[in-house]
Amino acid sequence: MLRIENLVKNYGKFRALNGLSMEVGKGELFGFIGPNGAGKTTTIKIMTGLLKADSGHVYLDGRDALKDVDNLKQKIGYVPDFFGVYDNLKAIEYMEFYASTYGLVGKEVRKRCYELMELVGLEGRDDVYVDELSRGMQQRLCLARAMIHKPDLLILDEPASGLDPRSRFEMKTILKELCRKGSTILISSHILSELAEMCSSIGIIKKGELLQQGSIEEIVSAVNTSNPILMRVCDDQKKALDFLRENRMVQALAIDGQEFQFTFTGSAQEEADLLNQMVMQGIRVLSFARKRDNLETIFMQLTKEGEEG
Repeated sequence: MLRIENLVKNYGKFRALNGLSMEVGKGELFGFIGPNGAGKTTTIKIMTGLLKADSGHVYLDGRDALKDVDNLKQKIGYVPDFFGVYDNLKAIEYMEFYASTYGLVGKEVRKRCYELMELVGLEGRDDVYVDELSRGMQQRLCLARAMIHKPDLLILDEPASGLDPRSRFEMKTILKELCRKGSTILISSHILSELAEMCSSIGIIKKGELLQQGSIEEIVSAVNTSNPILMRVCDDQKKALDFLRENRMVQALAIDGQEFQFTFTGSAQEEADLLNQMVMQGIRVLSFARKRDNLETIFMQLTKEGEEG
């Protein structure tokens, strides 16, 4: 669906994007995250045709989108991190105004406007002036507007910025439903817990380069391979302790009741052998797994050094 290859962008002597490459598959809800100054907004502006790259490519369905910006804008729906001011426009007028910018007019377009407003939970608000809508409703209206021309890809830049918890929940529910119906969505957000709940895959960017990309499970597994092992035994704690102390690959061993925590320097196969040997020795193991981190913890681990403000 979307493929970015070796994207480079400089602002004077500052390199905002340093050969960024990543992919978003069709039907994915892709979370695009990174610290401030990592290059997220620059990437989004290039993807939406608002900014020119110094070099690199953005492919949409195999076509180089940067060589045909007009076609790019037809294929992308963009929800920025701010709504803007639209005095004296009713919600339905706002929708029809944006439809007209794509050359879409007439009864069928008005019908689509109403359908999209219903989709984002704004049915019955068509005659309400835009500046009278709450922040959350304005964001939902902006999302409806971004879909007016049936884009192949929706890009959202901090859509939950400034929203209260209920509005964030409603926005998250809408995005998951859109993805379920086949939309491809890229969303940039600092609310990592919510991205972890709804995204099918994540890309983590730092200093204009991609650090990790994949499903939440894939990224967690890749980062957690060096994490300590947590183990619980049913009984015979002393027997388990003696066994672990004899293994030279077991280090930093700590005990808290039935729970053991230790680092293991061996391979994945040797780790499996360790568990098997304990069972063969008659040690009844209740649980044996690497300590798991959540997306927020992993994000901090990957981006902690040299983070820009």
